[in-house]
Amino acid sequence: MFYYVYILQSQKNNSLYIGYTSDLKKRFREHNLGESKATKPFIPYKLIFYEAFLNKVDAKNREIYFKSGYGRKTIKTMLNRYFK
Repeated sequence: MFYYVYILQSQKNNSLYIGYTSDLKKRFREHNLGESKATKPFIPYKLIFYEAFLNKVDAKNREIYFKSGYGRKTIKTMLNRYFK
């Protein structure tokens, strides 16, 4: 089983949402159907990045890192061409 860390971008206001899950397709669908209180006001979303991990703890730690200041900088560096 894989665990995924993912980044969504709101097509409404370009904000980013970072999360992790074991079922990426299902979770993405839930976000766009408004089933998550955190993302409902900003739907629709597009998936702009994901990473797969074999270990749940590793995925959760990566999610926490991406949500930190250094993690946000890493995201901007990794997706530099996308954001231009």
